[in-house]
Amino acid sequence: MALHVEVEAVTARIVARSAPTRSAYLDLIARERDTGVDRPNLSCGNLAHGFAASGDDKAAIRGGTAMNIGIVTAFNDMLSAHQPYGRYPEQMKVFAREIGVTAQVAGGVPAMCDGVTQGQRGMELSLFSRDTIALSTAVALSHGMFEGAALLGICDKIVPGLLIGALRFGHLPTILIPAGPMPSGLANKEKVRVRQLYAEGKVGREELLEAEAASYHGAGTCTFYGTANSNQMMMEMMGLHIPGAAFVNPGTKLRQELTRAAVHRLAEIGWDGEDYRPLGLCIDEKAIVNAVIGLLATGGSTNHAIHIPAIARAAGIVIDWEDIDRLSAVVPLIARVYPNGAGDTNHFHVAGGMAFVIDTLMDAGLMHGDLMTVAKGGMGDYAKEVALDGEALAWTDAPSPSRDTDMLRPASDPFQPDGGMRLVRGNLGRGTFKTSAVDQSRWTIEAPARCFDDQDQVNAAFKAGELDRDVVVVVRFQGPRANGMPELHKLTPALGVLQDRGHKVALVTDGRMSGASGKVPAAIHLTPEALAGGPIAKLRDGDIVRLCAETGAIEALVDAGEWAAREDAMPPPPQIGTGRELFAFMRAGADSAEAGGSAMLALAGL
Repeated sequence: MALHVEVEAVTARIVARSAPTRSAYLDLIARERDTGVDRPNLSCGNLAHGFAASGDDKAAIRGGTAMNIGIVTAFNDMLSAHQPYGRYPEQMKVFAREIGVTAQVAGGVPAMCDGVTQGQRGMELSLFSRDTIALSTAVALSHGMFEGAALLGICDKIVPGLLIGALRFGHLPTILIPAGPMPSGLANKEKVRVRQLYAEGKVGREELLEAEAASYHGAGTCTFYGTANSNQMMMEMMGLHIPGAAFVNPGTKLRQELTRAAVHRLAEIGWDGEDYRPLGLCIDEKAIVNAVIGLLATGGSTNHAIHIPAIARAAGIVIDWEDIDRLSAVVPLIARVYPNGAGDTNHFHVAGGMAFVIDTLMDAGLMHGDLMTVAKGGMGDYAKEVALDGEALAWTDAPSPSRDTDMLRPASDPFQPDGGMRLVRGNLGRGTFKTSAVDQSRWTIEAPARCFDDQDQVNAAFKAGELDRDVVVVVRFQGPRANGMPELHKLTPALGVLQDRGHKVALVTDGRMSGASGKVPAAIHLTPEALAGGPIAKLRDGDIVRLCAETGAIEALVDAGEWAAREDAMPPPPQIGTGRELFAFMRAGADSAEAGGSAMLALAGL
């Protein structure tokens, strides 16, 4: 089917806006390909250092006659999603030798777990860990020893950080290699029930810990559809995985064969062959639009309203929240995965998963099919399911209909006609409202504000019974410049309890919510942030705030003259400890959430 007129129009808008910066980027990667640092240009001393410890691969790397793949790994064994990566490099070296090429670990990047730091001080380092990962990726690839890159990363800031860093080496063919989600544990509905009981003081810590441990119980990605799994969805939508790799469980023969296929495919798309596919050409304006469309169609993480603009900037592409809002108006919601539904990502994958999503979106003309992908057949290859046929990988057509229509539906019969990520704007600034998880009866909330400077103050007020009414909870000084823009997922149980008691409840913040954002209406990422003079700093307790997804409004219903005369609330003092003080330069240089919330990109002039 022909491309939807609005998808075409938004793409054209992005292309036109990005023309100068994209042209400069393409010039950069062309120069790097022709005159940048690579093995033939290294001195003998440089090169000898590079292969000194390469063992059986030493002669091949020294001779420079075959591709050398740089592995950038986010392995650590505290982060469940990344624990399987521990053995990947040695396996990948074997897979490389099978086809006469070599592989080396180019470097490691930090990989913090937002699940561990959620609600803790360390969460204030989370967003800027993305910049740190990008910088670490650049350091890893700067040695000039590699003709291709394999990126090992899955979770929240890690995939965006890997991509931002690797895009500055966009002349290298690059493939993302996931490790897959852990098997399903405790049902998500039960986990939420126990969390809310704990918030009300009806169960103790041991009962809560038991429920959490039954949910997060083994190696692999957490199974709810948060930022980590939204990352994997986007890599399929952008054509940067081996097709079908996103949601295959760790420790299986199929997972191993997909990793082998990624290594072999990197050799095929190298710069000395006839099928050269550099990362900087694979990620173009159409690929970025596809990432947004996938996010909207599947009800993915709101964190990507920040990450997608940052990834795009690294490739010379400029996208804003109006582009996302316009796409959301025409892209239907076709998946219901927890927290937007009952089943998790394993159930989603069994129902048809990414193959079904891509097949139905392409059939409806709702995504670009003409991308340069890492797969030989282009985006059409991603509309197929992968399995083992004996020892070999085999791809078959996506199921039609899906195997579970309560979880996955065609674009012609969606759960709702729009993608559920709205731009809201008004005298409080611009923000994001994820409607796909919120009952439509709660898309408009008008109630008195109660203002806080952090989420601990909110939870204290909840326990004291001060919020047991209609209320718009305002949490400000949570933007990138203030404290690194931590997620405020810790608020979810308390706000959910208030809503279940029948109150009209909403959250308004210049901070982030988790990719697990749930049923409570929220205007998040409000920009300008309070510390940058954003109007959220003018709010006072008792002001009536109106949040409406239907009209796209976020406004304080305060007399205009009084509003203009008000002074901003005083920000809390900067906090130190847990390393937060080391990131002060990133906070000071950070740009707006809509631009990606990055100090590194802002200071680099990208």
